[in-house]
Amino acid sequence: MVAKVFDDILLRGIRAGELPGRTQASREWYRAQAGKIKKGRVSEQSLTSDRDRRSNDTALGNMYFFGYEAKHKDKLPYYDRFPLIFPIGPAKGGFMGINLHYLPPRLRAQLMDALYSTVSNDKLDSSTKLKISYKILSGAAKYRLFKPTIKHYLTKQVKTDFVYIQPSEWDIALFLPTANFVGASKNKVYSDSRKIING
Repeated sequence: MVAKVFDDILLRGIRAGELPGRTQASREWYRAQAGKIKKGRVSEQSLTSDRDRRSNDTALGNMYFFGYEAKHKDKLPYYDRFPLIFPIGPAKGGFMGINLHYLPPRLRAQLMDALYSTVSNDKLDSSTKLKISYKILSGAAKYRLFKPTIKHYLTKQVKTDFVYIQPSEWDIALFLPTANFVGASKNKVYSDSRKIING
């Protein structure tokens, strides 16, 4: 089901002469197509049921979806039950990651455009990774949008396998309607994120 969503958009893009991730125009084309997908067409269940994409671990520089239940959910103002992340390093009991869902779509796209400058190669296949760390992100002004996206995830609270997103699909995943915030609306999350960015 989800592979079909990705495949349909990729096939239409290639037929239209838009190669994934190669130019700003092609990135915007894929993001626009993903933004047209209705909320009910993709879900946590449909994404995590794709056996070919599932993994029980993450690798730095790759993109993943996964199901998550915050350990201290009763004390948190909100959290995302289905993060879309790039892991950036280990942390006590788990790992740190950039959860792109915490940014409104326009800012999400801006951060992703900046992150493309760190890709290991331009093949956009399984060998392609982002070369990022917290130190790199915090040291460069062009990555300033990352601040509200940095989250600490506990391995014991991960509720599904990790769903690997191929680099050619990053711009599609970026705009799929998969964020699942518990405790607040997405508009509240976006408002708080803007405040963090603006200091």
